[in-house]
Amino acid sequence: MVLARPIKTLRLPVSEPIRPAATVILWRKYGEGFQILMGMRGHAAAFMPSKYVFPGGAVDPEDRSAAPIGLTPDCAARLALHCPEGAPHAGTLARAALRELHEETGLQITSPLPGDLRFVFRAITPPGRSRRFDARFFLTPATRITGDAEGFSAAGTELSHLHWIGLSEARALDLPFITEVVLSEVTALLGGLKQDGVPFFDNSGDVPCFRRL
Repeated sequence: MVLARPIKTLRLPVSEPIRPAATVILWRKYGEGFQILMGMRGHAAAFMPSKYVFPGGAVDPEDRSAAPIGLTPDCAARLALHCPEGAPHAGTLARAALRELHEETGLQITSPLPGDLRFVFRAITPPGRSRRFDARFFLTPATRITGDAEGFSAAGTELSHLHWIGLSEARALDLPFITEVVLSEVTALLGGLKQDGVPFFDNSGDVPCFRRL
């Protein structure tokens, strides 16, 4: 009698879940140009180790809010476009952005007004990465913050080498690809270019898709 060989089960890689996230691009005028605030992630970080990034992170349960603080009605509406069922409200994303800014830099906006957070970019991490985020990027003027904007004495430990840097000088840092793309968009916006819809790099499906919100 010939025994059948056991059939091997092919295990396909399990994709990481996509977590909603919010990021703050803090900017200020400096001389004839502009500076932005960046910091470096730790070398042992699971996501983007040793890369320079803007302050930000995943949405937490404590961020839940329906009130779109710091957002104009237009930004709030754009944040709601092309979102999966159960996605966080625009107000939740705004609160997450402000919380992450405070935790990672020690800086905060205590009473944000409409327009303090300008939604300028969105990107979903491609499959196959150790972490995946649906990240919304907010452009925020430093004139609205409180805290030690030079020494970062109240900053957390997630980002090191926090410093203000010129837009062109920032390109020489070790940046993730998507941060380079966002930096180009911010450079254009601060230079006076009108944004024709918010760029959205949608990697939620099998085929990457670029949209404008």
